Amino acid sequence: MGLALDTLVDVLKTAGEPTRFRLLALLGASDLTVTDLTEILGQSQPRISRHLKLLGEEALIDRYQEGAWAYFRLKHEGKAATLVRTLLAAASEDDPVLLRDSERLSTVKRLRAERAQAYFSRNAAEWDALRLHVSDAAVEAALLKLVGTTPIDTLLDLGTGTGWILQLLSNHYRHAIGIDASRDMLAVARANLDKSGIVKASVRHGDILNLPLEGQDFDLVTIHQVLHFLDQPELAIAEAARVLRPGGRLLIVDLAPHTLEYLRDEHAHVRLGFSHQVMAEWLEKVGLEVEQAIDLGSGKEGALTATVWLARDRRLLIANPTSAEFQTVL
Repeated sequence: MGLALDTLVDVLKTAGEPTRFRLLALLGASDLTVTDLTEILGQSQPRISRHLKLLGEEALIDRYQEGAWAYFRLKHEGKAATLVRTLLAAASEDDPVLLRDSERLSTVKRLRAERAQAYFSRNAAEWDALRLHVSDAAVEAALLKLVGTTPIDTLLDLGTGTGWILQLLSNHYRHAIGIDASRDMLAVARANLDKSGIVKASVRHGDILNLPLEGQDFDLVTIHQVLHFLDQPELAIAEAARVLRPGGRLLIVDLAPHTLEYLRDEHAHVRLGFSHQVMAEWLEKVGLEVEQAIDLGSGKEGALTATVWLARDRRLLIANPTSAEFQTVL
């Protein structure tokens, strides 16, 4: 069943205003703050906020709070949102206004990425010391518990940093690759692997949002304390899911929701943690199902809580009764 006539007209009127249409196009491409949108569109904050309020009233966008910041995004589901996505798809790719908005959006994303990259480079030598009150021992125990004793043929560690995960799980995998965008970090990781005598793991430079890898090759993918630095962490999750073998597992360690605003300025955090609901939605969207989630708090007042999520690809490899080969079943 479609939209009622009055609702359909209201949605079209709301989305049809030029500035609001541009906002919808931007929010369909990225989660953005009011500040981001004012920079891209060159309009005042009150005006942008008013347009966002109208879009929210028609259930076309989602708003979610992270500390003092509010992020907005185009809704993924719902009849009205589906209609808007159809309208956006019908817009000309060569429209000069939308092209300019897209270019400015790219600039906003690039500046964020450069800021995070500069932070990583400055702190490469002391990265493992920046654990922000989260117990290494607790995280290590939870990771080893969730990984279990099942042999891992191939492991991929995204945002490998100093190579800590590659060292921790070295007795569990046959071969491992660590990916990081910081060459300084990679130098530290290589030194740590050499020091530990680990020759079955290698590290390489790459973007975890666009992995230099093809196919579904990995039994286990890990993302340890990386997602809160990303503008669109769900894209990293999608890339991780892309390279998982059927039945493979994704292990994520990151911060639970918190309100420590200083982490944005002093440690380049873009996101102030992730709730179980948000993480489950992102994983579900890429065909993964949460099997376990463990919250790890220190018990100290004001300290951060880390969460470990274990998700599995729903596809299974089964033997074909008439063939020695395997086939994928959804």
